[in-house]
Amino acid sequence: MKKEKYRDAKKFDNIKEIIYNSVKLYPNHIAFVTKIKDNNETKYKNTTYKEMLDEINAFGTALYNKNLLGKRLAICGRNRYEWALSHLTCMLGGIVSVPLDKELQVEELEESLVRSKAEAIVFDEKYIDKIEYIKKNGKTLLKEYICMSKLDGFDDVPTLIEKGRKDIESENKEYINHEVDSKKMSILLFTSGTTSKSKAVMLSQYGIAVNVYDMQLVETITDKDVNIAFLPFHHIFGSTAMIVMLACGVKTVFTDGLRYIQSNLKEYKVTLFVGVPLLVDKMYENIEKEIAKQGKTKIIKIAKGISNFLLKFHIDIRRKIFKQVIDGLGGEMRFVISGGAPLDKRTAKGFNDLGIHMVQGYGLTETSPVIAAENDFKMKLGSIGVPMKDTIVEIVDKDEKGIGELRVKGPNVMLGYYENEEATKQVLKDGWFYTGDLGYIDKDGFIFITGRKKDMIVLKNGKKVFPEELETLVNRIPEIEESIVFGMPEEDDKSKIKIAIKVVYNEEKVKEKYGNISEEELFKNIWSEIKEVNKLLPPYKYIKHMILTNKPLIKTTTQKVKRNEELKEILKLK
Repeated sequence: MKKEKYRDAKKFDNIKEIIYNSVKLYPNHIAFVTKIKDNNETKYKNTTYKEMLDEINAFGTALYNKNLLGKRLAICGRNRYEWALSHLTCMLGGIVSVPLDKELQVEELEESLVRSKAEAIVFDEKYIDKIEYIKKNGKTLLKEYICMSKLDGFDDVPTLIEKGRKDIESENKEYINHEVDSKKMSILLFTSGTTSKSKAVMLSQYGIAVNVYDMQLVETITDKDVNIAFLPFHHIFGSTAMIVMLACGVKTVFTDGLRYIQSNLKEYKVTLFVGVPLLVDKMYENIEKEIAKQGKTKIIKIAKGISNFLLKFHIDIRRKIFKQVIDGLGGEMRFVISGGAPLDKRTAKGFNDLGIHMVQGYGLTETSPVIAAENDFKMKLGSIGVPMKDTIVEIVDKDEKGIGELRVKGPNVMLGYYENEEATKQVLKDGWFYTGDLGYIDKDGFIFITGRKKDMIVLKNGKKVFPEELETLVNRIPEIEESIVFGMPEEDDKSKIKIAIKVVYNEEKVKEKYGNISEEELFKNIWSEIKEVNKLLPPYKYIKHMILTNKPLIKTTTQKVKRNEELKEILKLK
């Protein structure tokens, strides 16, 4: 078997070792940039790696003085430096970090705090109403409420850092000298909750540290890179990506919001972007739209053909001839990582054709998160790449096409679901984690995901249909924003299932293409386009029923469609 190619990287047992190594290697590199708006004036505060560690140690010392060693600290807020600081402070000092989704309804947020048994919370002032409600209600174990910025009536991160600094000057080194137990629960993370009740996943620092190392072995991330932290830190993909960046000496900046991402890419000269397919697809769609607007679609297509031909002879002119297009993404973008859901092959090919290296990865909260990814050495369109070095992937219970469930073994696999032995036993068997995802591995070792086991539609004749495959094809129709495919009983024979779809149309694109059109006419037009999609499929996969709406699908904050909730809504419409 051909020997795998790997980059140089150093393996560590925990996040404390990773951070201390980075501070040693990149003490004066900028770790985080914070934008401060003061009376219409914009300023930027740069925090170096050394300053970050000093602040971690000071904040940690202050938290120890609040008797939080070995306790649980929840973090709730937007992506910002204080969020990262709080999480890292927990990691380096034996405090369990409980990242919470800021978008949760106040009752759900309160329930997560109760279930996690958190005794302290670091929160963003933007969510003060929720915090005050929870504090007044008194249902949680919270004793400490710490705001990320100065706020009347609450402790705050900057003040506690100052207090901690003074204690360190008085020779209080308890926090600094803390020895991390690498294999103990260090993060308690709630799954994104696509089902009615999210599970609390117990993760160790060792699992995350190994995952960070495995990423460094195969992906080209350097201390010259500028990363924009778009993925929410409360999601494991976001928080582990943040630690990967710190391990590599990268500068991390923050977006002002989805609407401003294009301008932020230019503002900070971003080179590296980690995102979910919904956003990555949208970025590429905007590129294509701009090319079409300038009337350059044909010339760009010809240029791609020429540059791809030259690539066969190791002559790479892509970034030169597509400079104007790359300038639309800030001019410096060189690497895009997509994960969290299947990516349209067309988007991946589109970015790579332009000279922006794009890879797709795959993982779950329960696996810290990365299981497999494409990399510089191994790429195949449509695949999620190959397993990470320390992860074993197998396909079990295969059907006649070799499609079965992915199971995973490795140090990155969770310790289990917190206080949920039954759910843990369902997915952890003999050291293997059963992902619930279906797929196959080709002869070259590339993994292809076909869908979720629970979402698969099984027809009366035994044929299997994977909704994601059809959704990807339908979502390519320009006026369609998103869709969900599901099985519904035939009217004349309830035992028979037919393939149905709920389509969300884009009002702006519909108006652009059809002008003022009636709902009935629009339905006819989109239905005829779906019939064209059907021609690409075997008859048993034909879409035979459509629901049309302009209302967005119900999603988690990581933009995954909540299928169960959507199907409940669809049943109401019937």
